[in-house]
Amino acid sequence: MKRILKNKLLLRILLFVIIGFLEGCRVSSVSDNLKNGDLLFVTANDSGLSGAINNVTQKEKNISFDHIGILKKEKGQYFVLHAAPKGGSQKQVLKDFMNEQAKEGQRVIVYRLKREYRKAISPAIEKAESMVGKPYNFNYILNEDSYYCSDFVERAFRENHIFKLEPMTFIDPQTGKTNEFLEKFYKERNIKVPEGKPGCNPNGLAVSDKIKKIKEL
Repeated sequence: MKRILKNKLLLRILLFVIIGFLEGCRVSSVSDNLKNGDLLFVTANDSGLSGAINNVTQKEKNISFDHIGILKKEKGQYFVLHAAPKGGSQKQVLKDFMNEQAKEGQRVIVYRLKREYRKAISPAIEKAESMVGKPYNFNYILNEDSYYCSDFVERAFRENHIFKLEPMTFIDPQTGKTNEFLEKFYKERNIKVPEGKPGCNPNGLAVSDKIKKIKEL
């Protein structure tokens, strides 16, 4: 009986070791060839707020995004600096960030600043870290007290003019009228739809001529 229990214990320990090894390999493979300052774009969902925002901001037919973060490598570990509804402006472990996207069925695409613009990375990361702790901007109207995802990234790189603010639009290209979901969204908040106000979005940032697509994680 003691031998059986001992064998079971050894098998259990071996199983934990194998699981840990496989998890380590998976994380390692995800972070292969990633660089400090890489931009992680998250693909958009088709419904809800994500779908509505994508409806009025999508630039390319074959792919669209509803979230973005900045990768930081620190002491051999990878983190994502980003602003999200859950947690606001934050510094999140890459593995946790990836797991959250996977649970939502969303993919992560890596973009990278072109060589001539990479000097902007260090000050951008420094700026991004200074914004950690700020709440999320649920109204998507620029202010200095809270940030939404693309706003967070644009501000981080603003000193070097990597991205730019543009007049926002909430017009459904299919109907020529304000997207119904977004119209209701702002009505419930007793806010006028901020059509034409300066802002940014992940799809707009993705088409910047200062960055290039690298791979999918």
